[in-house]
Amino acid sequence: MLLDTASLYFRAYFGVPDSVRAPDGTPVNAVRGLLDFIARLVQDHRPDDLVACMDADWRPHWRVELIPTYKAHRVAVETPAGAPDEEETPDTLSPQVPIIEDVLDALGITRIGVPPYEADDVIGTLAGRAAGPVDIVTGDRDLYQLVDDARGVRVLYPLKGVGSLQVTDEAWLRERYGVDGAGYVDLALLRGDPSDGLPGVPGIGEKTAAKLLGTFGDLAGIMAAVDDPASRLTPSQRKRLDEARDYVAVAPKVVRVAGDVPVPEVGLALPREPRDPAALEALASRWGLGGALQRLLVTLQARGC
Repeated sequence: MLLDTASLYFRAYFGVPDSVRAPDGTPVNAVRGLLDFIARLVQDHRPDDLVACMDADWRPHWRVELIPTYKAHRVAVETPAGAPDEEETPDTLSPQVPIIEDVLDALGITRIGVPPYEADDVIGTLAGRAAGPVDIVTGDRDLYQLVDDARGVRVLYPLKGVGSLQVTDEAWLRERYGVDGAGYVDLALLRGDPSDGLPGVPGIGEKTAAKLLGTFGDLAGIMAAVDDPASRLTPSQRKRLDEARDYVAVAPKVVRVAGDVPVPEVGLALPREPRDPAALEALASRWGLGGALQRLLVTLQARGC
């Protein structure tokens, strides 16, 4: 099980009341919400291995060089080249992220982030390495591109918390979008995604992109059709795609999840007991993690019983 950790703690932050606070008044709603999410996921799906994948760089410079608008609207503070920009996040969420990291480390839940890559890239690399089935838990549709029935890779997309998950496999993708996992990259870059600052091809929405892919197979086939006067493109489609050549040439590298991240060789097994009980006890006391942490510990200990 691979967790898109930021996606989940953002959901926890907005799903758990801000009134959930530590003894010193610090909000810990994202921390406690994430712990409850993990407990529910482990209880319901019983993974052998679990990795909390992190954004070491949420807006990698190598992606921005190709498409400067990539996540630009989410930048709070620009930093010198080579250092991650600061992402605009709610004032009471940012201080909770180090607490989340400390708690995961004390629990012994493997946490991996690799500069200059996003969590998506870590997930893509680990999913590609996995010998057995993989469940990816994320609220980010970009990861639909990793769905692969032959390898048992699916996406669990939270609809309401993590108790109600949309199980995304290739049958679901074909019914919803008309593409399989591999085809989702081409669909996404043609359609664009305002939330990620990806412009897409003007005038080519999701339905048109799906129809073009159904007709011409993939992005390469579509662009070959632009140069073929006999192809079944409408004049407006041909014009829009022709004008978007520069974008289409670089977008695949931006949209496609990297599969070659230098992920360290570490144990991925989900622990049954905390790695550092003393540190965990201190964190629980300082931040008032109470029932959420206890529920996760009980769930971890019950695995295999």
